[in-house]
Amino acid sequence: MYSYEDRIRAVKLYIKLGKRIAATIRQLGYPTKNALKSWHREYEQCHDLPARYVRSRPRYSVEQKKTAVEHYLSHGQCLAATVKALGFPGRETLAAWTDELRPETRKRVVGKAGGVSQPPELKQAAVIELCTREEGAQEVAQRIGVSRPTLYNWKNKLLGHEVPASMKRHNDSPQAPERGEPERQVESLRRDIRQLQLEHDILKKANELLKKAGGVDLRLLTNREKTVLVDALRQTYALSELFAGLGLARSSYFYHRGRLRVSDKFADVRRTIASIFELNHRCYGYRRIRAALGRQHVFISEKVVRRLMKQERLSVAITKRRRYGSYLGEISPAPENLINRDFQAAAPNEKWLTDITEFQIPAGKVYLSPVIDCFDGLVISWSIGTRPDAELVNTMLDAAIEKVANSNDRPVVHSDRGAHYRWPGWLSRIRDAKLIRSMSRKGCSPDNAACEGFFGRLKTELFYPRDWQATTVDQFIDVVDSYIRWYNEKRIKISLGSRSPLEYRQSLGLAA
Repeated sequence: MYSYEDRIRAVKLYIKLGKRIAATIRQLGYPTKNALKSWHREYEQCHDLPARYVRSRPRYSVEQKKTAVEHYLSHGQCLAATVKALGFPGRETLAAWTDELRPETRKRVVGKAGGVSQPPELKQAAVIELCTREEGAQEVAQRIGVSRPTLYNWKNKLLGHEVPASMKRHNDSPQAPERGEPERQVESLRRDIRQLQLEHDILKKANELLKKAGGVDLRLLTNREKTVLVDALRQTYALSELFAGLGLARSSYFYHRGRLRVSDKFADVRRTIASIFELNHRCYGYRRIRAALGRQHVFISEKVVRRLMKQERLSVAITKRRRYGSYLGEISPAPENLINRDFQAAAPNEKWLTDITEFQIPAGKVYLSPVIDCFDGLVISWSIGTRPDAELVNTMLDAAIEKVANSNDRPVVHSDRGAHYRWPGWLSRIRDAKLIRSMSRKGCSPDNAACEGFFGRLKTELFYPRDWQATTVDQFIDVVDSYIRWYNEKRIKISLGSRSPLEYRQSLGLAA
């Protein structure tokens, strides 16, 4: 209870500090927030504080207390039933009244913790059996009829905490002082060999199960990964050996073992992601995988998709190879670079890009010549052959011209300075179709970057990750043709609202 001086000091400091409760309490060290507010209200009402506290009138009278206690004792001594019948007081208050008015009714039970005391001879025999066991400590405890902690308590009392609980030795081997030097060396070599064999088996199993790209470093493994290794080797080695070899705590092992046994809530999503990845030439990254999952009404975050793909080892191959070049020198005047690295188009058939790329497989070389629309990246037409000749580019151009023959579209056809785009057949077709020529600068591939980007995606997603050793030229041509059709019809482009080029045009009501 605070004195008048303490209370008035607190109120005046509270007013001086601008009625800041926290600052006042921090400076004085008292009172509570509600008490300070109450003192301030009294001070404002009376311009002073009472000299002493006035005790409030008891809430319940003595007769009510007696009535409640008598009802409690005469009706089965049930606190809840008495409170419900009378409507007062609380159960704790009723129990306190009963202890106060009828203390003789309190029930007390006095007990002493502890079980049956075991004779010292049994404890000594149990500790010896624990330290020389060939089985688990739980089995020893069950055979003796005590709990496992009790067994270890006996060991700690008799031998101390520093003595290990397992001192295995063969029954037919002599005691250490009686052994000769050669026998001790042989036993030491056996222990070293077993330790080396344990390390070898751990590394072998880690490479088999974990499959880390940069090799396995036991010091960098997580406790979860160590738990997987322990479960894989526990039939061959004791748990204590594995824990020591991996530096894993016993409690961490059982924790992660329990977590691993819980069903994976992303099991169905993992299978769906793997299916999408395989059906799309193993070239979808996490963004396109997430967009494809959204089409199947599976909505998870990009971080989860990345984590699941990493766990399933679904990675897109990234490799750089030599590009094919068709530049033969300045054999004729070149037109201006009308595109000027502006690969954006407001409508289809405004800007076309073309080039030739080479695929070298064991069966021979294959060449691809496409026409790319800058509007959405759609491959307008393409030709695939085994020779980079005039027929390859002319047939591709003829197929592209057919697309705009019945319309007024006259796109700009942009290419590099290769000889294919300066031959008479190419020039006459451009002139007859009233198309507009545009060429990159000499030796400047960024001037045709959008077409080069298409070649890079094609090779990264289709060509580099696969082994073409047993593939014929005809089979490879069919594979490339199938990829381009998939690219136009199904391959998701994030920039097109997670649609393929054909789906994007259909969403805009445009003809392909």
